[in-house]
Amino acid sequence: MSTVTENKPQGSNDPNQMMVPRPLKPWKATPKQLLPDVFGAIGTVIASLILVLVSPLAGILGFILTFIVLSLFIAASISWIRKDRKAAANSVSTIIIYFLAAFVLLPVASIVFEIIRKGAPGLSIGMFFDDMSVTASDAPLSEGGLLHALVGSLYVVALATIVSIPIGLLTALYLTEVKGKASGTVRFFVQAMSGVPSIVAGLFIYAVWMISLGGSYNTAAGSLALAILMIPTVARTAEEVLKLIPTDLREAGLALGATQWKTVALVVIPAARSGLITAVILGTARVAGETAPLLLTVGGNDAMNWNPFSGNNSALPFYVWKNFGLGTETGAERAWTGIFVLMVVVMIFFTIARVLGNKKG
Repeated sequence: MSTVTENKPQGSNDPNQMMVPRPLKPWKATPKQLLPDVFGAIGTVIASLILVLVSPLAGILGFILTFIVLSLFIAASISWIRKDRKAAANSVSTIIIYFLAAFVLLPVASIVFEIIRKGAPGLSIGMFFDDMSVTASDAPLSEGGLLHALVGSLYVVALATIVSIPIGLLTALYLTEVKGKASGTVRFFVQAMSGVPSIVAGLFIYAVWMISLGGSYNTAAGSLALAILMIPTVARTAEEVLKLIPTDLREAGLALGATQWKTVALVVIPAARSGLITAVILGTARVAGETAPLLLTVGGNDAMNWNPFSGNNSALPFYVWKNFGLGTETGAERAWTGIFVLMVVVMIFFTIARVLGNKKG
């Protein structure tokens, strides 16, 4: 890379300030080069507004469609005039990618904004230290809380994670490292399980645990239903991550005299740690907001239950479903608050997992 040097400042004796290299960046656009793009963007917005006002294309949808078409046309024209036909095609492709990315991000941003707008006003410190055992659902938000649902969600997700992570990761290792005779069958069932509706997982646990074995509603039963949904997500994602590890690393471990499983444990898994944590994150995201399996397994409870293996319990998705089902204004406000808390809790755990996954050593 071409560089220029800066002379030592006058009156300075610091040797570190002498001959400091300063890299040249010829690819960086200058203000003069950006002017056509800026004027083109402004002209696109103005032209879109005028066309919407004078044509039947009224409203936000009409403006968006007009803006997209004009953006493609103006950007292609500017690039063609400044450079050539290939530059125009590149500009069109770039704008299409930007718009498609916006169409993906805007619904997500809209959902998050709506949850914050309707859920955040109902937050209070007291709601994290109280349950609904002695409070009616249509009582003011200052009364009662969601401690029982929050603890129940933590229990059910934690137990589901404890069950599904070993099974999912070992399944992925079997498919990528062992490659036994049953690999095709195992992969088929993993792919089939990934499409199982959540209500089916709940019905399975209900039929086996409640009806066949005579068990009772509890948090552990709900966690087993969520584990059924979580295992295929973890297994499939972990399998794809392990496939990305170069074969040379495995061969190097074997060449040094290590056994296959020692190579997997000391070489392959550490190299894929970040991706494996991502697999766990995706599995948790798959089940954190599931409601249907919990309706058939945890039983529901308005009081705090610290024992996940005995007695009915609640969870944030169950809490949201119950309050929305009341049909009252206060119930809807409690439900939105529960959604907001669930979103924040999931984001906190995702952040912790990403930090641990990126940690060196």
